[in-house]
Amino acid sequence: MPSGPARLPSDRLLTVLTCPQCPSGLTRADGALRCAARHTFDIARHGYVSLLTGHRRAASADSAGMVSSRAAFLRAGHYDPLVRVLADLAAGLAPADATVLDAGAGTGHYLAAVLDALPGALGIGLDTSAAALRATARAHPRAEAAGWDVWRPWPVRTGCAHLVLNVFAPRNGPEFRRVLRPDGALLVVTPTGRHLRELREPLGLPAVDPRKEERLRRTLSAAFRLDHTEPLEFTPALTAGDVVHLVAMGPAARHLDAAELPGRVARLGTPVHVTASFAVSVYRPVGSAQ
Repeated sequence: MPSGPARLPSDRLLTVLTCPQCPSGLTRADGALRCAARHTFDIARHGYVSLLTGHRRAASADSAGMVSSRAAFLRAGHYDPLVRVLADLAAGLAPADATVLDAGAGTGHYLAAVLDALPGALGIGLDTSAAALRATARAHPRAEAAGWDVWRPWPVRTGCAHLVLNVFAPRNGPEFRRVLRPDGALLVVTPTGRHLRELREPLGLPAVDPRKEERLRRTLSAAFRLDHTEPLEFTPALTAGDVVHLVAMGPAARHLDAAELPGRVARLGTPVHVTASFAVSVYRPVGSAQ
């Protein structure tokens, strides 16, 4: 694609982000963001800011193929019940002009739905994948994207967020707590043991750890209390192409032979009725942010 001017970060974004190399704030400077110590971070022409300068991208970052498959699957509406639950919960958890952080934003699909439910909100997606950041930056007019590894301390001001989203992504409990306001909320989505059960054996997908929810609560217990969990289960009917996108969009894509996948899927017959099963949990911060 021909190069063009980068979409500049909004003024509101600059009140949230900080320099990852020092505590300073950031300002715009010649197609980049720069702090008072002159640490400089490029604004990609696709509209996201790369704060990982000088650090290798995480090995777990989604590939362009994974992001493309996820975008196609979600665009087809197969997870729309989950999208609606997230949007409805967000509308009750945060003010209309909230600051929303999405940790591991992927394509920005869920962040966009939350922003639609909060008409004055700013959304910021953090991810290590350049392909994911490009998608998030164009997912919604009020969505911004920043390249960052969510396992590390975030380049985000303490207590700035009304809502943190964590949808099928790594969970950094201490940073969730630090960036949230005392009256904020953490919204987490995890798959249950029934998720995609019809595909596991025929396609060789790994089983969901039955202790996943227990481990999640233990991970967050030092800084959060569980407010409530909403179980969500539905059964979309998928074409063979949908199933290929579903498998190729997640971690299983790294462990399956891409050349064999279409043949395995074809043997399932169509439509394929697949269980989508999730736990959608709301957590509230306790104690003081560090």
